[in-house]
Amino acid sequence: MEGVRLRLGLPARIFATFLKILPGRFGDRMWRWWYQRLAKAKGWGEFGFMNYGFIDNDPPKLSEDDEPDRLFIQLYHMNIRDVELTGKQVLEVGSGRGGGANWVARTYSPKQLTGLDYSPAAVKLCNNVYRQQENLNFIEGNAMKLPFDDHSFDVVYNVESSHCYSDMSQFVHEVHRVLKPGGYFAWTDFRDEETMHSIRKMFEKATFQTLADVDITAEVLAALDEISDDKRLRIKKGTGPIIRRSFETFAGVKGTPVYEAFTKGELYYYRCLLQK
Repeated sequence: MEGVRLRLGLPARIFATFLKILPGRFGDRMWRWWYQRLAKAKGWGEFGFMNYGFIDNDPPKLSEDDEPDRLFIQLYHMNIRDVELTGKQVLEVGSGRGGGANWVARTYSPKQLTGLDYSPAAVKLCNNVYRQQENLNFIEGNAMKLPFDDHSFDVVYNVESSHCYSDMSQFVHEVHRVLKPGGYFAWTDFRDEETMHSIRKMFEKATFQTLADVDITAEVLAALDEISDDKRLRIKKGTGPIIRRSFETFAGVKGTPVYEAFTKGELYYYRCLLQK
């Protein structure tokens, strides 16, 4: 959200101010502290997902157990559906509460799916909740300093996480480094137009070949319209009034700055598929 000024809750405004004035390594520490609070907060309840959702014209078939999370799962499905995952080494950067990684591991049968997240609390939660899924594991790590050898993965995917990174260019470089030759990077997130133009240049500089670059704002906004009331209720039950506005903004519910920025054409949601 680099190019858009948003009205956040007070805790988030203070945090955003510190991020702007602190050097990169200290800003990363601030984000780590703030994200740790988000990951542990009761406001998410039993949510295994933290994304905005997606209305899909070609929806996947889901089990009865997965159906309540359909809109969140559809964002994952949209991001990776053009890539073969069966028998592959797969990495999700920014795995959050693990619902997406668990669905991908169960549905597409990769040889191994590793979920990497910045929050020790989120990693601990995921390794406990999803411990019976044998081809799935979660580790703590930094997206801008991936703890893997060169050419480790066939596929890397990233869902609605990179807007929080302090150095997007370094993240793109790291993804390229850990991918095998010919490997795929499936990325989806929101940005303003100017910042997205810069990100495309980063992809080019890293020598990625762009296979798809699509504006999916309308489908994401439609999903937010459908699930905002439920998100707001869960956040209200799990947070106090001081921090509630910040959580609602993070979740993109109706009436918050992020939601309004989508409706006004100040923010756009993109999906890119890249190949090394």
